[in-house]
Order: sequence, then structure tokens, then C-alpha cells
Amino acid sequence: MEITDIKVRKLFNDDGPMKAIVSITFDNQLALHDIKVINARDRLFIVMPSRKNPDGTYRDIAHPINADFRAELEDSVIEAYNKAVMIFEAEAAAGASFDADADGRNEES
Repeated sequence: MEITDIKVRKLFNDDGPMKAIVSITFDNQLALHDIKVINARDRLFIVMPSRKNPDGTYRDIAHPINADFRAELEDSVIEAYNKAVMIFEAEAAAGASFDADADGRNEES
């Protein structure tokens, strides 16, 4: 099974442990939504989509069966997350410098 697309749906820009929500497409045929990127114990990892049981516990809706695929999935998602953060930061920096000149004046005026 090949990962054919990863979309970072939402980035969280606060100090909480949840950093992003991601969707993945496999073989251009199957989409898996609501994978969470979590930062805890000074490392990033993923949490698979889950639902709450009546007893208050959570159960994964879908999950990797073996450690090798889990590692591949986690590495791919974290790489996509890191790229999304870099793009966000670059756009924010460009927007900040653009906003500084938003009054329409430039150095030649």
C-alpha cells in the first residue's frame, strides 16, 4: 500500500500538545482522516482517529497492523507536518513584512 497524498488540514499554533490534524490517501483510492500530530515528551508522534466508547475509553477506528508500517506512516506524516509549518512560517514572515508596508508608502515616497 502506497501513501499517495498527505494533507495537513489544520495547524495548531499554541502551546498545547496537539500540533496538527492530517488526512492521508492510500493508492489514490482510500482516504483516512483525523490523524493527529502530537508533541509530547519532546518528540512528535501520530495518534490515529478514534471514537469514544460509552465507558469513556477511546478506541482507534483505523490503525497500522505492524510496527514497520506504523513507522513509515508516522515518518511521512511528520515530514508533511514539518513542511506545512515551514510554509506557514514563511508566509507569516512575508505577511508581516508586507503588513509593515500596508499603508502604501515605500522608501522612495
